[in-house]
Amino acid sequence: MARRKRNNRRRRRGSFAFLYQLLCFVLIGGAIIAALILFFKVETIAVDGNSRYSAQEVTDASGVQQGDNLFFMNKYDVAGRISGALPYVESVSINRGLPDTLHIHVQECRCGVVLEQEGQTWILCSSGKIVDAPEGSAAEGWAVVTGLSITEPQVGAPITADETNEPIRKQLLEILAQLRKKGMLADVQEIHLEKSEYISIRYLDRFDVEVPWGADFDYKLNFLAAVVAKLEDYETGTLKMMTDGEARLIAG
Repeated sequence: MARRKRNNRRRRRGSFAFLYQLLCFVLIGGAIIAALILFFKVETIAVDGNSRYSAQEVTDASGVQQGDNLFFMNKYDVAGRISGALPYVESVSINRGLPDTLHIHVQECRCGVVLEQEGQTWILCSSGKIVDAPEGSAAEGWAVVTGLSITEPQVGAPITADETNEPIRKQLLEILAQLRKKGMLADVQEIHLEKSEYISIRYLDRFDVEVPWGADFDYKLNFLAAVVAKLEDYETGTLKMMTDGEARLIAG
């Protein structure tokens, strides 16, 4: 009997200890949340990477205001609002600088391509987002894409395509991503996607480069740069790169 009473007392003490620990955890968690609410508020919004848009335009598009809580805001919602309101913004990263600074880094579309469809010109950044629909000569200086039909184009939205054109759209985005990564996009004047045998890229306004569909564009563009570096400045024509490790120049 005495042993049973001692065991019951131990169990009661164990229950009280657990409840005490739980209460301490709740109180500490509540204190941390209260501190985050009271002390970590936005006082400064720092914007960088912008040139087309002013820092104030980026700040206004973010929807963030002084006094907003730094920790409880959704960074992805903020980035989405900026990208949606400012079409030329290609990507956004948001970082918190304690105790009161929100850092917004934007990457603007500075080099892309032009696609013309049904009399309308669309400017695309390398990610495939439509950033503008200019009139007249506003799109001069951008590489021209032919051979792709897009569906329901809209400024601020990524390009989409029907079932027939979807493989072409994906190939274009792969090419653009590699061209941008290697800093070669500004040297491209045209990208032709009509041929079933190959993709043709007008490069340096000297070469019509032919590469097969589904190629490893990382490898092909590195090889292209190496081949062109060995050619004389006066050489022009069609560079056939249909086979890995081989490039044949047909002068013209």
